[in-house]
Amino acid sequence: MDFHYIMVAGGGVLGSQIAYQTAFHGFEVYLYDVDNEAIERAKNRIIGLKPAYQRDLKATEGQVNAAFARIQFCTDLKEAVAKADLVIEAVPEVPDIKTAFYEQLAKVAPEKTVFATNSSTLLPSQFAEATGRPSKFLALHFANSIWVHNTAEIMKHPGTDDQVFQDVIEFAKAIGMVPLPIYKEQPGYILNSLLVPFLEAAQMLWVNGVADPETIDKTWMIATGAPEGPFAILDTVGVRTAYNIASGKAKAGKQKYDQLAAKLKDMIDLGKLGRESGEGFYRYPHPSYRDPDFLKS
Repeated sequence: MDFHYIMVAGGGVLGSQIAYQTAFHGFEVYLYDVDNEAIERAKNRIIGLKPAYQRDLKATEGQVNAAFARIQFCTDLKEAVAKADLVIEAVPEVPDIKTAFYEQLAKVAPEKTVFATNSSTLLPSQFAEATGRPSKFLALHFANSIWVHNTAEIMKHPGTDDQVFQDVIEFAKAIGMVPLPIYKEQPGYILNSLLVPFLEAAQMLWVNGVADPETIDKTWMIATGAPEGPFAILDTVGVRTAYNIASGKAKAGKQKYDQLAAKLKDMIDLGKLGRESGEGFYRYPHPSYRDPDFLKS
């Protein structure tokens, strides 16, 4: 692996985490987003990560500040990718947006640059042609709160070069991840092949009026001993991501997702985006499922 400069495209919840985790482990990072407002939101998200690294990783103030200093913020795509050995794409989970981004990126990225998508549900082969370098393209998927949930699913598509696959595995190790190689394309990879049906089952119970989110979460937590239920997880994933997935399935003709997409859109319109906005299915920073009495009768 000969990666030194990393470009992260998209400063949303996960993109910001990827950029900071990478910088924390000593890499020079360029964080790209579409405009100054998006960049300011990304900066604020990253500043908000510093206390978590100090709490969970016992990082010093000097370490968290040095990591932040290794990130450059850019709204010019050509400038952001000029030195990049690896681009990690974390733009919205909408195929047309990702395709358009790769077509733009392919025009300005150096020939050496490897591209990786952080998509949680889409396959790399869907975008391989748009990248203009299918042999240097694959998926690198992180779970939320990556500094503690340090998984990195690395999935090739049929045209991915084996050396590129191995290089990205080594990169994942270098930024403190546990690499999880996936040798065959699988929608949802490993994590979301397990997680998405679980979250959708919970959402359908809610949409169909079977039970409210707190009761559904309480049932799961008591019965399995899990620290969080599905709606707490959805708040971490982000309501916008859940909406994009439901909306995509609704547009594909799966009618049972129409009502779910509509209810999630209502939450977004009210600013209830999950943890990032301070409210989703729960209110933060003190959600009711953390209350010692939550699981009591």
